[in-house]
Amino acid sequence: MKEYTCTHLIKSEDLNHHSTLFAGRMAEWFVEASFVAAAGLHGEPADIVCVKIHGMEFPEPVVKGCLLFLYSKVVYAGKTSLTVYTYSTAGNEDKVLTDGFVSFVCVDEKGKKKPHNIVLPEPEDDHEAKIRDMAKALRQ
Repeated sequence: MKEYTCTHLIKSEDLNHHSTLFAGRMAEWFVEASFVAAAGLHGEPADIVCVKIHGMEFPEPVVKGCLLFLYSKVVYAGKTSLTVYTYSTAGNEDKVLTDGFVSFVCVDEKGKKKPHNIVLPEPEDDHEAKIRDMAKALRQ
C-alpha cells in the first residue's frame, strides 16, 4: 500500500499551556494527513469526507522546534468507505509519537454515499496485515 508523508515544523503557536504540541493542532494535521492518503488513492478529493476519527494516542510529547513527520496509508476499503492508518515520528527517529485511524466516505455531489470501487492489494508483510486487522475491527 502506498504511504504518504506530510511534514510540519512545531512552532510556538502550535503549543499548549505545557509547552508541548496542542492536541487540537495535532488532530487537524492528523486528519489532513489521513485525507491525503484517502484522496490520493481515490483520485477525486472532492468526493471524500471524514466521518470518524477512531482514536489518536499520544505516548510521547512533541516540543517546539521538532520536525514532525506524519505517515498515512489506506488500510481498509469498504463499499463506500476508506479507513486510513496514520502515525507520526519526530525528525529522523523511529519512535512513534502519535498513531490512530480515520475513516472517510465517498459521496456524490448531493452528499449521498457512493461506491468507490477500490480493492486493496493483499498486505505486503505481517505489520501491514496487523494494521489492516485493527482497521477491520473498528468497523464492527
